[in-house]
Amino acid sequence: MKFYKKKYDIIVIGAGHAGCEAAFAASRMGCEVLLLTIDLDKVAAMPCSPSIGGMAKGQLVKEIDALGGVMAKISDASAIQYHTLNTRKGPAVQSTRTQNDKNRYQQIMKSTLEKDERIDLKQAMVEELVIENKAVQGVVDKTGFGFSAPIVILATGTFLQGRVHIGSRSFDAGRAGEFAAMGLARSLGDHGFTLGRMKTGTPPRIHKRSIDFSEFNRQESDENPTPFSYATPRVTRPMLCSYMGNTNMTTHDLVRQNLKYSALYGGFIKGQSARYCPSFEDKIVKFPDRESHQVILEHEGLETNEIYASGLGNSLPLEVQIDIVRSVKGLESAEIMRPAYAIEYGYVNPQQLYPTLESKEVQGLFMAGQINGTSGYEEAAAQGMWAGINAGCKVQQRPAFILDRSQAYMGVMVDDLVTRGTREPYRMFTSRAEYRLLLREDNADLRLAEKGFDLGLVDKNSLERTREIQCATHREISRIRQTIVKPTAAVNQWLESAGSTPLTTGAKLDQLLKRAQLNYSTVDHIAAPEIPVTPRVKRQVEVELKYEGYIARQVREIKKFKDMEKIKIPSDLDYKEVHGLSNEMREKLLKIMPESLGQASRIDGMTPAALSVIMVGISALRRSSHS
Repeated sequence: MKFYKKKYDIIVIGAGHAGCEAAFAASRMGCEVLLLTIDLDKVAAMPCSPSIGGMAKGQLVKEIDALGGVMAKISDASAIQYHTLNTRKGPAVQSTRTQNDKNRYQQIMKSTLEKDERIDLKQAMVEELVIENKAVQGVVDKTGFGFSAPIVILATGTFLQGRVHIGSRSFDAGRAGEFAAMGLARSLGDHGFTLGRMKTGTPPRIHKRSIDFSEFNRQESDENPTPFSYATPRVTRPMLCSYMGNTNMTTHDLVRQNLKYSALYGGFIKGQSARYCPSFEDKIVKFPDRESHQVILEHEGLETNEIYASGLGNSLPLEVQIDIVRSVKGLESAEIMRPAYAIEYGYVNPQQLYPTLESKEVQGLFMAGQINGTSGYEEAAAQGMWAGINAGCKVQQRPAFILDRSQAYMGVMVDDLVTRGTREPYRMFTSRAEYRLLLREDNADLRLAEKGFDLGLVDKNSLERTREIQCATHREISRIRQTIVKPTAAVNQWLESAGSTPLTTGAKLDQLLKRAQLNYSTVDHIAAPEIPVTPRVKRQVEVELKYEGYIARQVREIKKFKDMEKIKIPSDLDYKEVHGLSNEMREKLLKIMPESLGQASRIDGMTPAALSVIMVGISALRRSSHS
């Protein structure tokens, strides 16, 4: 076996969204990185939805950006539509979503990787992990050629034992038309990893010319979109619209009549489907009383006629897919360019990982993305960055990079995965984040830029810009708190025009701003600052003052959470010797090996009594070590 002469600090396997962010993070920390992918033309491919962000996913993208990642910047450079979701709800659940030109996104990502002097991007199918004495040493590709590194990050997406299903026909593939990674799956099995199976899928692509768009409702992009990245000054390109329609009872009857031919319901698929993103035939079975389901048509790019038919994903035979698509009003003459399909792939139980995403079984082996049982580009990219940073920290013998649940959405996701594991494709939701009012999209850089700078991922100018926003926000909040508004005729006329109660006595400006009907424009009209503040600062001021009571309550909750996290569980605590634990709980503790009492409290089935027993065990171990 021949090995490449150059020795790398880190090898990343897979150049999807996880692998790209992992490579960039490690490179910017000063590591020499080898990024291997099966097909150089599919770097950062978007095999399913042509979009980035969405509910809770937008928060992840903003956090990646705040730490110095690339997803948000490239999304801005390739966006063809912007939407801010949940604008009628509070700031905690508002999220950005872009529709993107897929090819442009891929091209920019590949070009950015190629320009990075510390990243070697190469095409290779990895077949084997080189592991000695429970520590990774490198990888071997399908030709028998090897590459050496003490750290390997697996970011395999759906390629690990990937199998595509269309009706009763199935074939090995990482995505339709692409090779699956079968040898690497066998290598993981040889080293003691048990692979589970999960399932995802994608809808058909329809030729634009064959669609009657007049039968659909147009959905325009936001008029003045806010860029995804804090570094993007503004969006200037013209945007495209998308189109919204509905299925009907004829569509549903076609699915029911052909359900036995579905790969999902015909017994061909064993992997676990995502509850939160069901296929079309799943919707018909699980919601039999629904008379219609939404269909959204989205452009795949500026230079292609392919239209993504969101809502019509299925695993039925192509001849049935054609009838189903053509039963939708406006799609009577539709030509399918790419059929819908389901795909099964292998994943590793993430409870086998430390919070750094390093394997407990093999030193130096990290995992990120769908190999950990997650779904979505954004979840993958966030894990990729997390694994890349921790791989860099390991190379440089720096402390591990861990964000807890009170600091970031990505901290919530990683803690969920390594503590609770997952039995279905894991998707991020705002409801998973207990402290979501403090983990908003609009303050991700204010929360994380300092950490990114300390790691070498965020430059000095970006950090200074963030610090100035924080200082300006504090100054303006202080000024508003000290400003007394008198009940003049002009003030009351303004309040009445805004639907708010007039004043009878003087009131502090911050109390006015807390009224439901009023926003920062009231400050500008009644008592504007001498030096105007930026829209970004206005937003921070308004949120912090309006939700002051709720924020204070979450801060108190976080203190309790932190107190639990501070109680570390010694790595040599032998749960077999801790009396009072049930066999089931002892087994879970031995499997997960929680690092703190806080993490132990989040294990499924954990009880207050069991936590008390663990505390007694910690105290006994400390006493014996001091005696």
